[in-house]
Amino acid sequence: MRRIWLLFSQTVTVMVAVLFVIATLKPEWLRRSGESGLPVGLSLGTVSGSTVVSAEPLARGGVVGSYSTAAKRASPSVVSITASKATARYPRSGDPWFQYFFFGDKQSRSEAQVGLGSGVIVSADGFLLTNNHVIEGASDIDVQLPDGRSASATVIGTDPESDLAVLKIKLDRLPVMTFSKADDLQVGDVVLAIGNPFGVGQTVTSGIVSALGRDQLGINTFENFIQTDAAINPGNSGGALVDANGNLLGINTAIYSRSGGNMGIGFAIPANTARQVMEGLISEGQVTRGWIGVEPRDLTEEIADTLNLSVKQGVLITGVLQNGPASAGGMLPGDVVVKVGEQSVVNTAQLLNAVASLRPHSVASISVQRADKSMNLQVTVAQRPKSTTRLMPHPDIDGRNGG
Repeated sequence: MRRIWLLFSQTVTVMVAVLFVIATLKPEWLRRSGESGLPVGLSLGTVSGSTVVSAEPLARGGVVGSYSTAAKRASPSVVSITASKATARYPRSGDPWFQYFFFGDKQSRSEAQVGLGSGVIVSADGFLLTNNHVIEGASDIDVQLPDGRSASATVIGTDPESDLAVLKIKLDRLPVMTFSKADDLQVGDVVLAIGNPFGVGQTVTSGIVSALGRDQLGINTFENFIQTDAAINPGNSGGALVDANGNLLGINTAIYSRSGGNMGIGFAIPANTARQVMEGLISEGQVTRGWIGVEPRDLTEEIADTLNLSVKQGVLITGVLQNGPASAGGMLPGDVVVKVGEQSVVNTAQLLNAVASLRPHSVASISVQRADKSMNLQVTVAQRPKSTTRLMPHPDIDGRNGG
């Protein structure tokens, strides 16, 4: 019995050694589907001399790390957008003497300004998503598909507060991108950015999700960005951020840059937010959001100590609109909002998003701390008035001029 066990141990040791040598010197032998005996999408690797199974994508002929299948699936749905805006004509701009003395050899200022961006086809009916800043103020919008076709686009609706716009084109057999389940997204997941940077043509770059829920950047009123290090440059705005399967995760919107080019910090609007905005613009012509009529401010430790507050996290209400929803519900200046429904809020961006997600005319329970008392206020939510203000982005945040 002892000899049999010894023979078995030696055999296993030799087999593991042979497998280790093959995995080190000829790994392609183990990656060929049908020969390795492993399901497609799995490969053999080694960790400290032991053979393990890896779930790395094998998208192209069993090549580890290739995302060509995802790119081929998503790229046909990502379009290039050329937005033209005619400038005001001077009364005598057609006079050659006027042209010479005022413009010299330069072109007339009456010529159209052209901006470049990207967009994503999300419906076989011709609806596509892009950024509001890509088409804002444009008189003519031309959409070019990767297959060579082009069409003029109609603006269905815009939402400057989220920097999204919905366009529609009339073409047959349109490639449509599928929405991904953004709720499953995690930091470290592989993503691809697809768009038309600098007008050079469609480009695919790869990276990972660097962070989730980025806000307080001063780009949009409502911010809940996916941050990625996939290369995003001017012209990518409105393009797609997709997962390793080619499904839509977000709409690329802005980059953090001091040079105007990519520095490894890009931001995308989550696909679920984009879808909600799109459905509102298509069905109602506007995005319906909740509003309670307060002026909020982030609560800092210094403010909490100054006001002798028993809470250190929340949103300080510095003003309440007279006869507004919050006022009618009993909210007062000096209250600290800690929850909207079951959702905790620790900064103004979270409060803004939580209130905006409430349906107008519904009654919301808002938990506040007033001095040393905890209170639950019942507030009847109103519809958020249409914003007339425009946020100015951070000096280092690019993405609003030309793409």
